[in-house]
Amino acid sequence: MAEPVNNFPPLPKFIRLKPCFYQNFEDEIPIEHRGLVIKIYRIWIFYCITLAVNLIACLAWWIGGGSGVNFGLAFLWLVAFSPCSYVCWFRPLYKAFRSDSSFNFMTFFFVLGAQFVLAAIQAIGISGWGACGWLATSTFFNTNIGAAVVMLFPSVMFTLSAVVMALAIIKVHRLYRGGGGSFQKAQDEWNTGVWKNPPTREAQYSNFSGNSLPEYPTVPNYPATNQWP
Repeated sequence: MAEPVNNFPPLPKFIRLKPCFYQNFEDEIPIEHRGLVIKIYRIWIFYCITLAVNLIACLAWWIGGGSGVNFGLAFLWLVAFSPCSYVCWFRPLYKAFRSDSSFNFMTFFFVLGAQFVLAAIQAIGISGWGACGWLATSTFFNTNIGAAVVMLFPSVMFTLSAVVMALAIIKVHRLYRGGGGSFQKAQDEWNTGVWKNPPTREAQYSNFSGNSLPEYPTVPNYPATNQWP
């Protein structure tokens, strides 16, 4: 079979840079968990949009009489956290469901857990942290009402981001433990080095012969449910 060509992030043709990852939910993610992975992908997109809205709100905060430090940090968070969150917690989740990698499941739990804590702090809105949260917004109403109204948008969005991140961790953890996953399995993958190169779907197929092949040979039967906690 032809080697998959990287297709993410989708970049315009006039840019010389090429995509870094191959992402195809239909071909690589089991159908019973595809919806969940896509939902968490949308959580990542929503968080990136939240960071962009926060940058605009911090600009309004600065123009309205706030500190320019918040705008500078907001720009840094947008540039740093958008790609890092994809690489550090969504991509491990994608690979975890693609090839049943306990190590990647654990990476997802720990990194998204840290991201949840950060989103909660951003929702609180401590001045000087580059986030328009509730505390900064409520206190700025006495200074500039127009800027404070703009700052309300990222306050709400950071709160929603923290909530859906927590729900995603709970949902994936239930599926992982229900399928027999454990921290010991992640340690075994680390010790054997399997986590460095988990088997792809095509590699899984090559281990079987016959007229009919199981759709996802190595992926365990995680309890399928359409309920979102």
